[in-house]
Amino acid sequence: MGPFEIAAIAIIGGLAYSAYETHMKTKSKAGKGELEALQTEINRLKERVVTLESIVTDKSYQLKDQINKL
Repeated sequence: MGPFEIAAIAIIGGLAYSAYETHMKTKSKAGKGELEALQTEINRLKERVVTLESIVTDKSYQLKDQINKL
């Protein structure tokens, strides 16, 4: 293998490594934003569950349900 081939392999390897680093940085940035969006949605859904639990466990709701079943 001559010096030209070694230089070409080194350059191609360096470019591939640089592209890989850029890809990983971009991927992690997108992941953080997506993670924050998912956490926001989870918190919103938890609030809805608390509201629904309070409605369902309310005695007037249970009474209406029993009346409707009759």
